[in-house]
Amino acid sequence: MTTKAQTSGRRAVKAVIPAAGLATRFLPATKAVPKELLPVVDRPVLQYIVEEAAAAGISDVLLVTGRGKTSMVDHFDRRPDVEARLEEKGDLERLAAVRRTSELADIYTCRQGEPLGLGHAVGVAASHIGDNAFAVLLGDEFVEEDKPLLPAMLDLQAQTGGIVLAFMEVKPEETSRYGIASVSPSDLGEDVVEVTGLVEKPSPEESPSNLAVLGRYILPAKIFDAIKDTKPGSGGEIQLTDAMATLLADGTPVHGIIYRGHRYDTGMPLGYLQAVVELAAKREDLGEEFRAWLGEFVAGGARG
Repeated sequence: MTTKAQTSGRRAVKAVIPAAGLATRFLPATKAVPKELLPVVDRPVLQYIVEEAAAAGISDVLLVTGRGKTSMVDHFDRRPDVEARLEEKGDLERLAAVRRTSELADIYTCRQGEPLGLGHAVGVAASHIGDNAFAVLLGDEFVEEDKPLLPAMLDLQAQTGGIVLAFMEVKPEETSRYGIASVSPSDLGEDVVEVTGLVEKPSPEESPSNLAVLGRYILPAKIFDAIKDTKPGSGGEIQLTDAMATLLADGTPVHGIIYRGHRYDTGMPLGYLQAVVELAAKREDLGEEFRAWLGEFVAGGARG
């Protein structure tokens, strides 16, 4: 996923993570605990996402939150009491892990008064972002650490000055769950396409392709004006897809990178459980034992 030309503009260093949703699929667990803090083994979903941003050179992360979600910010704050206790015990490995959360990036927060759609959530970040290009990372999905996606997206956006999206190939019957793009070939790099149109959650019969928008976007600051002019669309919400389609129609270049790695989708219980199992099975410290137990369990022999 490398681009041919050298980047010419300023690479984005800020990210917005919309995280104000009600997470009704996970109730009652998410009545008091934000979905973004549900653990995937020993790290919450949100930490995986912030780590992904930090690894790509993003140093400023804005969490768009709602009621009952202040603990998301707390997770990235210092805990001197916990650190002191771990230091006394000589548990340096866990001490480093706890301290690392406060060192990943500068974490900021703002409130979305009502969950009125992804476009609306991004729009409330305008004053924090200013005139700079920025990344949007959805708060319930992340990609493989050894197959990063953001660096190539950031480089491509700095080169084109427009919108850069991430795509994944989906089955035809799944198009009604995603924003879908119509595309044409591009000479800007491997797996890079030029986006000619965007439609939100089309039926399989009306879908222009099988390329679904993954939850990673690099956007120019002019997206905020487009969001202001966007009327409620699919589901009665202000859709980011509709605002991007407006910029596309006005001549803003829109490109996409087709991601070939694995995407972990924790937005639904099944996807969340799959992410926990897959990442636990890969862990050096517990993977071997866990895989053995899992095999026995699937075979019907594990009871403890």
